[in-house]
Amino acid sequence: MYVIRIHMAVKNIQFTKIEIQIAKYLFKHYKDRYNPRQLSKILKINHAHANKLCNLLAGKKLLAREEIGNSVFFSYEYNNKLAIKFMEYMLSLEEFPKWLSVLLHNLKKFKDCIEMGLVFGSSINTKDFNDVDVLLMYDKKKSKVIKRIKDDIRKSELIEKPIRYTEITEKDALLNKGDKIFYNILSESLIFHNPEKYAEVIKKCRK
Repeated sequence: MYVIRIHMAVKNIQFTKIEIQIAKYLFKHYKDRYNPRQLSKILKINHAHANKLCNLLAGKKLLAREEIGNSVFFSYEYNNKLAIKFMEYMLSLEEFPKWLSVLLHNLKKFKDCIEMGLVFGSSINTKDFNDVDVLLMYDKKKSKVIKRIKDDIRKSELIEKPIRYTEITEKDALLNKGDKIFYNILSESLIFHNPEKYAEVIKKCRK
């Protein structure tokens, strides 16, 4: 029921594609604050338009607005429960590039034994990639099952490029929250399993 209400709220408030893009980018980049000029360069949109949209999103309680000197910076509104639920819903709709469709189908085999799954690295941005980077977060008790699934995927030879797995527990994630490489993995990735857990990890890593 709660998810339905969130879905209805999304429809009623009417978010544009670029607004969602800005909100998702700021949510994932939880360590940083951005001003509209920075966002316009990163997301390749007009500066004035970025400024207008950031203020609109702040008005919708999705972004926090902070004035520092003569500049205004924005970050995601992590303390707003509805904003978190909204982002969980938007992340569940995240689309993978078409060239990763076979990979995505195979990664679904992990769904019953992992807590969170991400794809990161060059494969999510370009067809010309050498390998696929996958993060699996799971309880160590599941190690044997995970290994068997990995072996099954490799032996099937359906995925042409090699898969490089990064395997962690939730405790590992929190211990490495200050690590730049781990931050890049979390912030520059696509979620193939459990966006709710991803949102939870992001919130915990911010502390």
